[in-house]
Amino acid sequence: MRRSRDLVRPNLPELDFVYAAPAAIASHLQPPKRTARPAFAVVVVALLLFQAPPAVARDRFDGVRESIRTMLVERRVPSVAVAVAQHGRILWEEGFGLADRERNIPATANTMYSLASISKPLTATALMTLVRAGKIDLDKPINDYLGTAKLTARVGDARDATIRRVADHSSGLPEYHQFFYYNEPWRRPSVDETIRRYGNLVAPPGEHFEYSNLGYGVLSDVISRVSGKSFADYMRDAVFRPLGMARTAVRPDPSPSDGQAIGYDDHGEPIPYYNTDHDGASAVYASAHDLVRFGMFSLKAHLVDQTAVLPDSLIDAMQAPAVDQGDGTWYGLGWEISHASGYRIVSHDGGMPGVRTELRLVPAAGLAVVVLCNANDRIAPMVADEILAVMLPNYNVPSNPPKPQRPDFVPPPELVGIWKGKISTYSADLPLTLQVMASGEVQVELGSQLKTLLNHPHISSDGYLVGAADGSLEIADAARRPYVLAFKLKLRGKTLSGAVKAAADDDGVMSTNGLYPAVAGYPQPDHVQTHAFLLPQWAELIKQQDALPN
Repeated sequence: MRRSRDLVRPNLPELDFVYAAPAAIASHLQPPKRTARPAFAVVVVALLLFQAPPAVARDRFDGVRESIRTMLVERRVPSVAVAVAQHGRILWEEGFGLADRERNIPATANTMYSLASISKPLTATALMTLVRAGKIDLDKPINDYLGTAKLTARVGDARDATIRRVADHSSGLPEYHQFFYYNEPWRRPSVDETIRRYGNLVAPPGEHFEYSNLGYGVLSDVISRVSGKSFADYMRDAVFRPLGMARTAVRPDPSPSDGQAIGYDDHGEPIPYYNTDHDGASAVYASAHDLVRFGMFSLKAHLVDQTAVLPDSLIDAMQAPAVDQGDGTWYGLGWEISHASGYRIVSHDGGMPGVRTELRLVPAAGLAVVVLCNANDRIAPMVADEILAVMLPNYNVPSNPPKPQRPDFVPPPELVGIWKGKISTYSADLPLTLQVMASGEVQVELGSQLKTLLNHPHISSDGYLVGAADGSLEIADAARRPYVLAFKLKLRGKTLSGAVKAAADDDGVMSTNGLYPAVAGYPQPDHVQTHAFLLPQWAELIKQQDALPN
C-alpha cells in the first residue's frame, strides 16, 4: 500500500495572538471576504506587517515553531497542536500539519484530539465536584458506590480499596487496557462485566503504586451512578461547560469531522476509530485551546469566563503527592508531581494508538503547557520540553541516556524451587507450574500447553518477579490477537502471587489474512492494529520443593 509522505501542507494558516475567545478564533480561520480592491488590501496588509514590530509571542516561540516544523517532517508525524498560558493569559496557541491528511484538513488550536490518559485529571476533577457536594467520601470503600459487580480482593481486604486509593493508583488493581476498533466485530462490554472479569485486587490496597486504567474506568462508573447521569453528560455539565471548554467531549461522534484529528499509526496510515471500556481513564477529546483553559483553572487562575467548579483547597488536595511511583515522581489525585531543574511540575501525559499528549503545569511560574499529537510519537514531550526551556530560566531539557543493560538474573535463594498453583481466569482455572533454577532459568508449564521459558526474568524495583512467556489464557477476550503472557508475581512467604496478563500491546499492524469479517460501514480489513489489550488475571502458586541448581 502506498504510504503518503506529504506530511506538511505548505502555507498553512497560523494563529498568532496573545489571547482570543473561541469566536475570535473561528473568525480568524474564516476565508477573507472579497473586497472591491483586493490588490490594494493585500498591499496595505503587507506594509503593516513590514512596518509593525513583531508580536512578543511570535518572537518568543519562533524557535519552537521551526523545531516543530522540522520534526513533523523528520519524524513523519501528521500534526501537532500547542497552547501556552501564563498567569491567566493565553500567550500562544497554534496548530501545525494536518489533522486529517486524507481530507487535507489543517490542525488548529481548536482541533479536538484524543487526550488518552490526560482524561484522568479531568475525571478526578469531576470526582472532586461530587466530594465537594458531599455525595462521595474519598476514604470509603469504592465497592460502597458500585452496583452488583464489586472489586474482589485476592490478597488484602477489599474494604481498604477506597475511592482515594483507586484515584491515586494504590488500590491493588493491576495494569489494564482494552481497545475496540470500529472496523472489527468486537464491542466493549458493560462496566459491570469488565469488573467481574478483571476487577481483582492483586496486591493489598495501599501497598504500592500500580498504574491502572481499570481503576479510572471504575471511577467513571461511580461518577455516573452517584450523579444519576451518564459519565459523558456529567463531565459536560459539571466540568467542561463551567470551564468554558466548548471543544471537549467524552467519546465524540466517531464519524469524520472537520474539527477532530484522525489518529495515525507508525506507517502514516489512519487508525480506525476505537473506544475502550475504561472511559474515565482515556475517553476524553479536547482542543489545545480548551485543555490549556483547564490548565489555567488547575493553576487557580480564576478566569472571569469560568465558573470555579472546585475551591482552591480541593485543587491543592488533588496536586498533593500521595503515592511514590519509585522514580522520583509521585501521584496525587489524577496528577503526577515531579521536580525538574528546581521547578515543581504538576502534569499528566497520554499515549494510545495514534495519540501522544502532554499537559504540564508549573505552579510557581503560573505556567500551563499543552502539546497534542495525532500519532504516538515522542514529539509531544520533546516540544513540551522546548517550550519549558523558553519560558523558565535555567530549565534544562532532560537527556535520554541509553538504558543500562540488565544483568543476568540471579534469583534470591527463597525464590529458587518448584512452585505449583493456578491462574484463575474468568472462564476457568489453569494449572500453572514454575521452576526457578539457581542459574536464573525459569521454566513455565501452563495446563497441557508446551513447557516454555520465562523470557527476561528479573526482580522489579517493587520486588516482583517479572518476565514474559509464550502461552494462552484461553479466554475469549484475548482471542482477538496473538499475545504473550506477562508475569508479575510477588513472593509472600511460601506463596508467589500476582497477575499474569495477556499482552497484545506492541505498536504496529498485522495482516488479517482474510479472517476478520467485514463490519457494516467499513471495508473488510486487510490489516489491524496489534495494540489491542492488556488483560490481567489472578495467579497464585505455593512452593512445593527446592529446585536443584543447574
